[in-house]
Amino acid sequence: MKTVYIVRHAKSSWEDMTLSDHDRPLLPVGVKRTKKIAEFLKNKKIHPEVMLSSSAVRALETAKIIARETGFPVEKIKIEERLYHASEETILEELSALPDKIESAMVFGHNPTLTWFVSRYIKTGIDNLPTSGVVGIQYKTDRWENVANARSKVRLIIFPRMLK
Repeated sequence: MKTVYIVRHAKSSWEDMTLSDHDRPLLPVGVKRTKKIAEFLKNKKIHPEVMLSSSAVRALETAKIIARETGFPVEKIKIEERLYHASEETILEELSALPDKIESAMVFGHNPTLTWFVSRYIKTGIDNLPTSGVVGIQYKTDRWENVANARSKVRLIIFPRMLK
């Protein structure tokens, strides 16, 4: 079995219009909501073996918050430029490249791609994966290269508004 946790970056700031989209920082409310999500993941004993993050500041900062809370070494977060403006296919390619000895991965990225990606697995579909939202998908395969065609099941859906 392989498990992927798809995480949309935290709420980010549009305040400084001189910054590029890539360089936008997190808002304090985004940090707060992500810390709640991270605490939930820690309490559920969700400890991915690898974290892949878009190179965008808001995605990487989200990954760092969750890494710190779940005990993942921040310096081991893999920054993947391709995950910024990624397609669903790009996400699957990144997963396919993982060594098969790894059982779980967490991917940090952006909408609309992440919503489209998780909607493939959620029977009712979702209109929007909210900021700091996480969807965990388990694939019935021992090889990452097979996840695109493997049977799967959603094992976790958690959004900040679901937590008090």
